[in-house]
Amino acid sequence: MQVTRALQPILPLCQRLLPSLPSRLAGLSTALLKATVLDAAILAGHLLLYPSGITQERRRPALPAAKNDAIGENGTEFPPRLPTQAPPPVVLLHGFIDNRSVFVLLRRSLAQHGRHRVESLNYSPLTCDIRIAAELLGRHVEEICARTGSSRVDMVGHSLGGLIARYYVQRLGGDVRVRTLVTLGTPHSGTRVAPLANAHPIVRQMRPGSEVIEELSRPAPGCRTHFVSFWSDLDHLMDPLETACIDHPDLHAQNVRVTGIGHLALPVHPAVATGIRQALDASETVAAADPRTGGLTVA
Repeated sequence: MQVTRALQPILPLCQRLLPSLPSRLAGLSTALLKATVLDAAILAGHLLLYPSGITQERRRPALPAAKNDAIGENGTEFPPRLPTQAPPPVVLLHGFIDNRSVFVLLRRSLAQHGRHRVESLNYSPLTCDIRIAAELLGRHVEEICARTGSSRVDMVGHSLGGLIARYYVQRLGGDVRVRTLVTLGTPHSGTRVAPLANAHPIVRQMRPGSEVIEELSRPAPGCRTHFVSFWSDLDHLMDPLETACIDHPDLHAQNVRVTGIGHLALPVHPAVATGIRQALDASETVAAADPRTGGLTVA
């Protein structure tokens, strides 16, 4: 990527300085250094876009149905064409203290590949309960289905957004509506990072052993949603890293390891966007993958 190439001249200097840093920083790899600087650059860019995503997006009218017959120049009527099956709408859900502007690049990528019905939901940064946010998500999905005539939707959730979406699917019957749920850097088993953030109740719900995490570990027989979880080996907000994997005996889940980028890059990196499109287009019968085999290298 352009940002990574721009850093090449200063990387030797950073590596020479590492021995003078505390022992924990001295062990940082070049890959982690690149990912950290890339995340910082993405954060700076996102801060510029953040104001554009503060308000909820306008509800989009359903696309008009294509006319199914045609008449030739000489008045000959052609037989009706078989209707094409439009892909389900895609619902995007952002992470903690964020908004829909984080998905600007992903939305563009989806639209360029035929996904024109893409909508996002902003939830308030004052939201204090994942369960309440999941209920609001459920009402939003019902409104989308009623407006578009689609019986199901696909979802993409970044970080906390993925946890809210999973709670809706697994605990509130959302599997009836959600065909595929893709999560990006979501703490499915809880994360121990940044203990000082425990002042916020929704952060406490993302801790290992919280009531919400315990509820998500309960049996979910017959869940119809296909889960795809992208997790990064350089995600500084996931502790342990594997918490971003889904490990549940009743869920049809595929875990995709991403190599070379950090937490903030997951919803904006073009290679991850390609993986998301493939996940949404894949058959619901895709076999679950071992999270430690294969993966996506984007560095």
